Amino acid sequence: MRRAFTIALMPFVVACDQGSLGVAQAWITTADRSQLLARQPDIPFADAGTTEADIRVDTDQRYQAMAGFGAAITDAAAHVIGTVLPASSRDSLLQDLFGPDGLALGLTRVTIGASDFSVEPYTLDDVAGSGTDPELRAFDPMGAAPMLDVVRRARAVNPALIVMATPWSAPAWMKEPRTLNGGTLRPDAYASFATYLHRAVKAFDSAGVPVALLSLQNEPHHEPPDYPGMRLAPAQRAELIARHVGPLFAREHPNTALLEWDHNWDEPASPLAVLADTAARRYIAGVAWHCYAGEVNAQATVHASHPDKDAWFTECSGGEWAANWGDNLLWNTRHLVIGTTRAWARGVLLWNLALDERHGPHRGGCADCRGVVTVNAQTRAVTRNEEYYALAHASRFVRLGAVRVASTSRDTTVAHVAFRNPDEGRVLIVLNDSPFPRSLDIGDGDRSVVVALPARSVATITWRE
Repeated sequence: MRRAFTIALMPFVVACDQGSLGVAQAWITTADRSQLLARQPDIPFADAGTTEADIRVDTDQRYQAMAGFGAAITDAAAHVIGTVLPASSRDSLLQDLFGPDGLALGLTRVTIGASDFSVEPYTLDDVAGSGTDPELRAFDPMGAAPMLDVVRRARAVNPALIVMATPWSAPAWMKEPRTLNGGTLRPDAYASFATYLHRAVKAFDSAGVPVALLSLQNEPHHEPPDYPGMRLAPAQRAELIARHVGPLFAREHPNTALLEWDHNWDEPASPLAVLADTAARRYIAGVAWHCYAGEVNAQATVHASHPDKDAWFTECSGGEWAANWGDNLLWNTRHLVIGTTRAWARGVLLWNLALDERHGPHRGGCADCRGVVTVNAQTRAVTRNEEYYALAHASRFVRLGAVRVASTSRDTTVAHVAFRNPDEGRVLIVLNDSPFPRSLDIGDGDRSVVVALPARSVATITWRE
């Protein structure tokens, strides 16, 4: 059966001096970096009268509950945070990333075994030569220890941090051909692979990193030639879930929700094919998505067919192929913060939380990816990249357990999304990607507030009921 994903609520209070109709608060980041999450003077509400608002928020229309925003603590991210930085700088950065006065990230993703952002290739059950290990006697989680240490430290800062885990490849001895880079899972290894995932989740939990979300395979339609990966067709994933992983996790890990797909927006037919299998569908809690091909509305398409399955956005990376800071800020906000949540995502995850100045460490794969922050391995300086600020406009304000609510606009070029926090506070994220400043009249019930947005800017606006 499908296992419900439950979350604990955390209070969040927006402090403000109430006028007769209340006030709104706004934080702005501009593409030219003249303002970076800059707090604006409080803005008083006025009686809406007969004026039609530019954006109207309706908290009576509610959609998905939110679990959080974050980025992956890969082996590479753990290396630069936990090894490159001295302890005091490491702890200060983790406070900034996960603490309530910083980004307040509430969601992260970890790898089961190596990805392209690992110092060395490995799985948790490597067997030399031509041997096999169907009973997993060689299982050893020590390769993940540095990563788990950083996640533990992040959870000490934010105990409500939600962890997703994903394998990039099964151990080579389970695959055909026998390699970590590409290939597929042999049918006679399905039961062993399910046990491998069970042992991994159990080991992570024992290490103080409980896994709330698990996807079966990262990017199952991609066979990378130079880093770990594995192709799993829809029929393979359906059989694995229906006969092996699903029943085992229902019994052993009832609090770990299984996610299907974990790949790009351009192939919604693939997760739909797995969800069409009734035996598999009962174990699937949601569908995970990446940004590298297709359009975000694929999430809404699949959700419309299976409204009982959650959507999660689980990977996107910036990089030197798109070097304009301001353009990247606006793209990330429009597509990943606003677009994914309007298309039902309960959580939004970017790729590497931190990388060094040479875009690593990595083995194969992306040679010029950018982390949410960059840690210079020589100077130990930390640079907060455009992804940091795009995330901040959501993660600092949208609390665990918030609900997306309706927001509508007369101008279809204005991108926006609204939330209602557990304490009833409102949060509206608005993008002005025009080269000109503009003022927006925002309506909430019978009152409204006018917010001035600079050219090419992102704003988060909060207010009380």
